[in-house]
Amino acid sequence: MDTEQTDAYLRRIGAVRPAAPTTQALRDLHLAHLRAIPFENLSVHLGEEIELTAGALVAKVVDARRGGFCYELNGAFAALLTALGFDVTLLQARVYDDTGRLGIPYDHLALRVGTRDGGDWLADVGFGAHSHLPLAFGERGEQNDPGGTFRLAESAEGDPASGPSGDLEVLKDGKRQYLLEPRPRALADFTVGAWYHRTSPASHFARSLVCSIVTDDGRLTLSGRTLTATVDGERQVTELSSEAEVLDAYERHFGIRLEREPSVRKTG
Repeated sequence: MDTEQTDAYLRRIGAVRPAAPTTQALRDLHLAHLRAIPFENLSVHLGEEIELTAGALVAKVVDARRGGFCYELNGAFAALLTALGFDVTLLQARVYDDTGRLGIPYDHLALRVGTRDGGDWLADVGFGAHSHLPLAFGERGEQNDPGGTFRLAESAEGDPASGPSGDLEVLKDGKRQYLLEPRPRALADFTVGAWYHRTSPASHFARSLVCSIVTDDGRLTLSGRTLTATVDGERQVTELSSEAEVLDAYERHFGIRLEREPSVRKTG
């Protein structure tokens, strides 16, 4: 990313260019990203291609003023952070489902970010309802965050003959969210994972619509025609009755302009 693109990205999230790639700068950028750019899977159901290159992802998020899911949001955020001088490593993770089973390899993309003042952080702006601020990568105790109580724990999985795997379990409020592998990855490594989540009937992204964003006092989510505002822990649900109301909600609450209402595509 050149200076002009970087400045455009910062304007998109309402942030100023930090004087240096420090821990506080990372915290500010992380929260600003979550409050400005929605987590959404609309491309899956609008028949739009998802190209995992830094240029394409930044163009979607900044120029087209859209959101995305993990590969897109964390991929674009990595490009921004790199341009600002942060040390960024892409990591792959497998997500736990509600039954405790792990998903596919490259199920999720997260970021390990080093800062100039010696910080080492897990940054993740692409997991939906997750931490609002980066998590200390080396900390194994509880980390309190506006989004909940988080913990990074050494995984017990691995080959007993070769010792621990080195993987980390990321937990929120005591529940396992995903299993994170610390080995560095490239953006292109996630192509198959993105294809799976676009096309497989087993993928929850292919089975449902979601558009969600962090607000000053909670979260706002549009799923199909159901708009849910969570304010200070209390949920307020509104059922939208027409395509016009849905399109207005996407634009008014998420800044997304669509020509037609997305609907869940049949897969398989």
